[in-house]
Amino acid sequence: MIPLKNKWIVLFFLVGVIVLLVVNKNASQKIVPTLLPQIQQIPFKELTIPYLREKKYPSVLGSLTEDFTGSNYTAYLTQYTSENLKINAILTKPTGDMPKGGWPGIIFIHGYIPPTQYVTDGAAYSAYVDYLAKNGFVVFKIDLRGHGNSEGEAGGGYYGADYVTDALSAYTALQGSGFVNPKRIGLWGHSMAGNIVMRSFAAHPSIPAVVIWAGAVYSYVDQTKYGLNDNSYHPPALSANQQNRRRLLLEKVGSPSAKSVFWQQMAPTSYLKDLKGAIQIHHAVDDTVVNIGYSRDLVALLDKTSVVHEFYEYPSGGHNISGESFSVAMQRTVDFFKKYLP
Repeated sequence: MIPLKNKWIVLFFLVGVIVLLVVNKNASQKIVPTLLPQIQQIPFKELTIPYLREKKYPSVLGSLTEDFTGSNYTAYLTQYTSENLKINAILTKPTGDMPKGGWPGIIFIHGYIPPTQYVTDGAAYSAYVDYLAKNGFVVFKIDLRGHGNSEGEAGGGYYGADYVTDALSAYTALQGSGFVNPKRIGLWGHSMAGNIVMRSFAAHPSIPAVVIWAGAVYSYVDQTKYGLNDNSYHPPALSANQQNRRRLLLEKVGSPSAKSVFWQQMAPTSYLKDLKGAIQIHHAVDDTVVNIGYSRDLVALLDKTSVVHEFYEYPSGGHNISGESFSVAMQRTVDFFKKYLP
């Protein structure tokens, strides 16, 4: 027989246990839903446009070291941050007084050059940079990670998000430079950078002006359709981690397909209607590296939207749109940027 006093102690103890169980049950019900999204990750969602739209791209421009003087501009060696990596770049600034609000700026993204052969101030794009710089633009020619002295691994331009991150981090760095108008920054890209630029544009639809020369791979299905014919291309020496990721990518999501939800979210062509800026595309018919079909197919899709766009074909000039076509294409590029980065 339990004394009355002890009965009350037991009763209070049991009530306390029941309360604790209820509280813990409710707490677990609140915690589980917040953990589920972290456990049930979509395979490789970090490569998709929706993910890239949510991602932040904090960056800071480094100090400027004078490199050389052009006709009416000064070029500097500098660097900026991209996911805690130091990315090298050449930056040009026009001479004379800075306009109110800052100069217009262009993020200049190079095409494929074997990373081991890439040189920051090499001749490959010097004429392009010079043409833009002497027309009053700050030109920010970045060395994608793993190229030149930029930190990080060169993982390739089409099946990763690293280079897009480098491009959009450069955008942030230039916006905070103090001498570039943050609302007057555009993108320029060649060849492989066509994909980088378009994915960056899809991730940041408010970019006011984008120019692509001889770009490749937009819908990803187009790569299966046209392929690439670059004799200089050698798959980058991928780390074991990168090799495993590429193998897993194809195992998990399969080859590019217009019916695949993943590839729809990966392709910038799925988000053309969101674009608020203008785009200009250049391609030579005799380009033997990147088939002009890539550009024609992209333009056919843009024609179905309200996106402001221009497309120029050149009978000659090859992959770099050189020779007689070069000056025409460059002047059209300058005129376009002056119009849409006013």
